[in-house]
Amino acid sequence: MPDTQAWYEGPLAAFDTETTGVDVEQDRIVSAALVVETADGRPAGTSRWLVDPGVPVPESARAVHGLSDAFLRRHGRRPAPVMEELARHLAAASAAGTPLVVMNAPFDLTLLDRELRRHRGVALSAYFSGPAWCVVDPRVLDKHLDRYRKGRRTLTDLCAHYGVVLDGAHDAAADAAASLTLVRAIGRRFAGRLDGLGPAELHTRQAIWHAAQSRGLQAWFASNGSDERCDPAWPLRPQPPASAAA
Repeated sequence: MPDTQAWYEGPLAAFDTETTGVDVEQDRIVSAALVVETADGRPAGTSRWLVDPGVPVPESARAVHGLSDAFLRRHGRRPAPVMEELARHLAAASAAGTPLVVMNAPFDLTLLDRELRRHRGVALSAYFSGPAWCVVDPRVLDKHLDRYRKGRRTLTDLCAHYGVVLDGAHDAAADAAASLTLVRAIGRRFAGRLDGLGPAELHTRQAIWHAAQSRGLQAWFASNGSDERCDPAWPLRPQPPASAAA
């Protein structure tokens, strides 16, 4: 056994959002949550945010998370201060050396970056100083460690596969808490392949694994005549040169 505690047994923070859609360049955050757990089995601290995005929430998005325009206008806050708080909370976790669990990180973190640029005129990276953050993406981990398993790999699917309870799916706090527990479960199942990795090396390897996964999916799309593109960047997609704030 290793002399030091495995990263998945120690402090973890998990971040999740609910949004107006799935386009990171145009869609908006309507709710977010950060769940921090100092150790497995200890009560988690949960911070929640509701946002009035200033744009209509499409029916397709309301059907997923249940947050209506009227509800968000009444209970949500303006985007600018919320995005500032989100960035500062994530940066504080990073400064404390706490790995940040984000399911499908290139979506949530890129969307937060675009919201910060839109409402604060600053990139997410501007809030981080000192040691680089360590992101842990259960989707990337599972696809690498159990790559030949068939089936979907959404949060709901992964929780079912690893025996993790997910109560209230598509609520940001519930999804963040489940993602955190899921990462601990994946770590334990594949301890023989993960125990030698520290958080910084794990972060670097996930970027490599995600890029390889994206190339494989891109090849599959091409072989089936689809022009769908897969972005290999992880955990944050670079801003397209031609993109403009909506």
